[in-house]
Amino acid sequence: MRPYRVLLFIASVMACLAALCVVLPGRISFGSHDLRWPTLAEVLTSPQPSPQGRESYDTDSIENTDSTDSTENIESTEVRDTIASPVIPKVSVDSVTDSRMFLAAFYASLAESSERVVRVVHYGDSQIEEDRMSQQIREKLQALYGGKGVGLVPLAQTIPTLSVRQELRMNGRFTAPAQGPRRYLVYGPKHDQRTDGLYGVMGQVAVMNDSLVKGSEEITAIVTPLIPTARYSHWRVFADTSVHYTFAGDTVQLSGRGAVYGLSQQSETGVIVDNIPMRGCLGLVFEKIDSAQLSTFYRRENVKLIIMQYGGNAIPFNKNPGTISGIVKGLRDQVRYLQACAPEASILFIGPSDMLTQEEGEWTTYPMVPYMDRLLRKMALEENIAYFSLYRWMGGAGSMLKWQEIGLAGSDGVHFTRAGARKAGNAVVEWILSPTY
Repeated sequence: MRPYRVLLFIASVMACLAALCVVLPGRISFGSHDLRWPTLAEVLTSPQPSPQGRESYDTDSIENTDSTDSTENIESTEVRDTIASPVIPKVSVDSVTDSRMFLAAFYASLAESSERVVRVVHYGDSQIEEDRMSQQIREKLQALYGGKGVGLVPLAQTIPTLSVRQELRMNGRFTAPAQGPRRYLVYGPKHDQRTDGLYGVMGQVAVMNDSLVKGSEEITAIVTPLIPTARYSHWRVFADTSVHYTFAGDTVQLSGRGAVYGLSQQSETGVIVDNIPMRGCLGLVFEKIDSAQLSTFYRRENVKLIIMQYGGNAIPFNKNPGTISGIVKGLRDQVRYLQACAPEASILFIGPSDMLTQEEGEWTTYPMVPYMDRLLRKMALEENIAYFSLYRWMGGAGSMLKWQEIGLAGSDGVHFTRAGARKAGNAVVEWILSPTY
């Protein structure tokens, strides 16, 4: 097609759309559903961010924002969704208690880090993928209390990280994770799940010789540190006794027919921080993991802090306060399950960040974010675990928009950029290490 015809077609489409905006109103209702489009004035006018409903804060002071529990002394208000959503009930939350008092077991364990490993397990959703946030927590704790290496990684890594590069070789060739040993996940599609609960502490397992590709009983895994702080002193392999392995530098050779629950590059003393992301997960899965496996790992590896970072995946798809309340109740059950599996460990729950949605063409905070944040804070205090509010620390409602403007959040209004994740990770570990109770 000639260029002038393409231009003529585009101009014709734009003229038709402009006429539609002029002739028809910006909304037509079909029963309980609305069809909406911008008016011509809205198209021709450059919209400015509306400050209504957003808490103002100084962007220069984000790094030094007071992130103690006292920042959560903000009364919730009733928020009505524009599409006939239910009124969000008020949640009465203790804003005085410093929840870091529930990290006492972890604080006490740091005194022995020069003699043995003190392990921190960081579970979360996609907000911690690529070792984001966990990396900053690890670097700070290891700088203060010793320790080397990134800790646990799966045998077959499907999501690259910022800390290490992984390769899997089978039959002498590079093998994509999907072509190697079969992976089972405690989260995600049901066809990738097991019925016996034997997923290991990472909630995923690779089973050697359970593959359509011949040679999956002979695997070479190469895990190469990408940053100086990822260097380690020795390997650990968590697998069935039927799996045999040898090490040579950054390479581990595995053979046999059995399950591999994770590889760990670490030291013999100091703090080890494991990054365990679960993309798209609500966090309601820990009860599916065999309790004996979890208990054995937590006890034997001296796990003294379990971090749970969930809640964000519930926000975009649920507008009913009752649904959000039910999810928080489910998370309470997971907390209790992990407490039973690791009675000597402290637990820290990190709530969701601010998250944005579009209403009438403007970006605004999802109404359920502050509601879930307060429910999670209330749950944490009642279950004697620590709680860090990313939402309040960021600046509350609308803060994600400001973070986007200064390059700390992505265009989706949900995830941090790498710079934003570094800032958030540093904030969490500084909060952990600055108890005021």
